[in-house]
Amino acid sequence: MIGSVLIANRGEIARRIIRTARRLGVATVAVYSEADAGAPHVAEADQAVLIGPPPARESYLRPDAILEAARVTGAEAIHPGYGFLSENAEFAEQVGRAGLVWVGPPPAAIRAMGLKDAAKRLMAEAGVPTTPGYLGDDQSAATLAREAAAIGWPVLIKAVAGGGGKGMRRVVRAEDFAAALDAARREASAAFGDDRVLLERYVTRPRHIEVQVFGDAHGNVVHLFERDCSLQRRHQKVVEEAPAPGMDADTRAAICAAAVRAAKAVDYVGAGTIEFIADASAGLAADRIWFMEMNTRLQVEHPVTEAITGLDLVEWQLRVASGEPLPLTQDRIAMSGHAMEARLYAEDPATGFLPSIGPLTEFFIPDLGARIDSGVEKGGEISPFYDPMIAKLIVHAPEREIAASQLAVVCGAVEVWPVKTNAGFLARLVSEPDFRAGDVDTGFIDARLEALTAKPEPSAFLVTEAATALAAPSDGAPWSAGALTGFRMGAPAAPSLVQAGDETFEAQVDTSLESAWAAHDGEVVLFEEGEAYAFSRPRSAGGDAEHAGDGQVRAPMPGRIVLVPVAVGDRVAKGQALVTLEAMKMEHAQAAPFDATVAEVLCTVGDQVSEGALLIRLEAAA
Repeated sequence: MIGSVLIANRGEIARRIIRTARRLGVATVAVYSEADAGAPHVAEADQAVLIGPPPARESYLRPDAILEAARVTGAEAIHPGYGFLSENAEFAEQVGRAGLVWVGPPPAAIRAMGLKDAAKRLMAEAGVPTTPGYLGDDQSAATLAREAAAIGWPVLIKAVAGGGGKGMRRVVRAEDFAAALDAARREASAAFGDDRVLLERYVTRPRHIEVQVFGDAHGNVVHLFERDCSLQRRHQKVVEEAPAPGMDADTRAAICAAAVRAAKAVDYVGAGTIEFIADASAGLAADRIWFMEMNTRLQVEHPVTEAITGLDLVEWQLRVASGEPLPLTQDRIAMSGHAMEARLYAEDPATGFLPSIGPLTEFFIPDLGARIDSGVEKGGEISPFYDPMIAKLIVHAPEREIAASQLAVVCGAVEVWPVKTNAGFLARLVSEPDFRAGDVDTGFIDARLEALTAKPEPSAFLVTEAATALAAPSDGAPWSAGALTGFRMGAPAAPSLVQAGDETFEAQVDTSLESAWAAHDGEVVLFEEGEAYAFSRPRSAGGDAEHAGDGQVRAPMPGRIVLVPVAVGDRVAKGQALVTLEAMKMEHAQAAPFDATVAEVLCTVGDQVSEGALLIRLEAAA
């Protein structure tokens, strides 16, 4: 077994690797940017090395800084986690040339699967079914448009070097193809430094099924069953589960065998995921499941596989990287129960899932028997520089229905403030009757988006709690949300008005009520079903409302301007995109709030802007 490992990553995956390494007696080295100096993974590692400023390209994406950190700390191996440099074949080669152990697949396998077009050709040769599409070298817009029409609408544009939904666009009509192609290329170039694309037939009711595979340097390859990752938003996974609902034994055997053939075709070593797209219009069947891509790394959703198999995949990675054979043969790998994982993000579903940044003044998830993998803790901060995932909430139960119920409870118990989260959205999502029935596909969330993102009004009980808390003596000492104690008052009961957002509620102060609450900036914050409600005494009219509709288009978060398609004097329609901001690995288009004329353009492509910066000023159309 290797004696020490440097983790070339951050957040929850770094902590996850540290946890297993410590159990195995392997020393750990963390690397961190200036933004992560106080992060938990830095404190938990045996050693930690600063590698650069906050932007990832100046820190976590710098192979030279990571290799130097390994040299000065004497680390024997480098584990890339996922994201960042995990699927960078050149970096893997640099690690080998430096005399270090790469905890991942051979560079040749990364290259073979890194380009989607070449990977699909290779899989077809290996007898793995692939989706119809265009994989040609001619990348001219005219050729791509012609090939898209030949495939038939709708068609999917995908970045050749892509992953995680970056550089991907679904196109329904020929007239929309050119704009979608430009957007996909721009996003792919920014994310991967490669703007080439491929085309695929778009499956109208697709499910995303993936198989966990593992290989060793002795020629052994096994699968650890499948996962269903169909619940997605903007091609980003939201909830994953294992096994896939509705998967019968024969279909499972066929898809898992295809995944093993795929891994063997590239002499795969280590943990990897073979991803398939399934046509779910008539249930799962082997002849309606096609290879989509391979991720040559550990996946964010690997805990659900660990839950149903009882195995530690990071331990397997470290053992395989140390030259050991796989710990188990295929016949000794069994599946038990059902597991689900929900990704808790710092984002606001009510505003189109815009990322939310800031301090985690409140961060509490009660111990309800779930596994919580988090990269942050209370008192930490969500920065604008990295992925906005706060934590992964994982449950395991004997049956799928029980697992779904448990996950809904865990999501509903999340308490985070003032950063906004998708916890309430997740609780509603996994409580949906169709989800409970296993009737899922990748369009599931979009089809129910309005209902899932609508923040419910606080219950009458919560309003009563708020009124009671606000009636507390001004010199009373509030305590943190999540505490088990509360306050009891003896004052006479009285009616009271409280305000949450733009809504005013009337409640009766309950002098006998024991309540847990948090006070922030004159507000009482209470939590219910995953949602945070900030209550205050009713405010006077005016305030921010007087500025509504004034035509000022501002940055919703810090980020970089990547597109400004309008100029001064242009007439724009309500909903028309005015400026596109790139932040937290995603593009966010800011639209016109009404029909107007562009009066001022105060930003240009490449500008780095702060939250609230004025970008465009509009004048209402006459």
